[in-house]
Amino acid sequence: MALCGCCGEALDMEGLRYVGAHLPAEGLRCAECRRVPPAFARAVAYGLYEYELREMVHLLKYERVRAVARPLGSRLAGAIRMLEGLASSELMVIPVPLFPTKERARGYNQAGLLAESAVAELKKSASGWKMRVEQAVLRRVRDTESQFALTPRQRRLNLRGAFEVAADARVAGREVLLVDDIYTTGATARECARVLRLAGAAKVWVATATRAQPEMVAMWGQKQF
Repeated sequence: MALCGCCGEALDMEGLRYVGAHLPAEGLRCAECRRVPPAFARAVAYGLYEYELREMVHLLKYERVRAVARPLGSRLAGAIRMLEGLASSELMVIPVPLFPTKERARGYNQAGLLAESAVAELKKSASGWKMRVEQAVLRRVRDTESQFALTPRQRRLNLRGAFEVAADARVAGREVLLVDDIYTTGATARECARVLRLAGAAKVWVATATRAQPEMVAMWGQKQF
């Protein structure tokens, strides 16, 4: 299966025809990344949002089983290892934030727990990972409506203004690793990366424990009606 070299999405037939016609200098790109290049350099995920991984994410997010953060964080660490060359960089690891009322209701930000667990796992290795989790750098300042029934453009517009970088954050010139539990449509990762780059981040990478397939996202959207 051919994957987009930027967001990691599986290329559809239109994307494969484009590649067959002429291979871009930056490598394989899906239609969405060609139309609207994201502010992040590359996004990777450990595995698909299904079976055991789906159950683990569900337990962590909705059943408040915090203990699942450790094994799921280990999977996230596996995704981070796919980003070649990061072990030699001093990374600012930033979890995708929740809106404050949602975080208070849940009792924690699952992305923050996964980031801490993944960093602890990576620091055990002999690769010399230099990273620190910074949970106060990126804030969610506006709650948003469900993304499921929206087009890619509508999703991006829906998230505009939802995130901001703390005024005292030292992001300028830093390489940032944005982490989350699931990469669904990419709209959240795109907006977070855009805000971080505007704040001066030199480069933004994205790593998630799981990734939803397009047909899965479409099915969720149908369930909203």
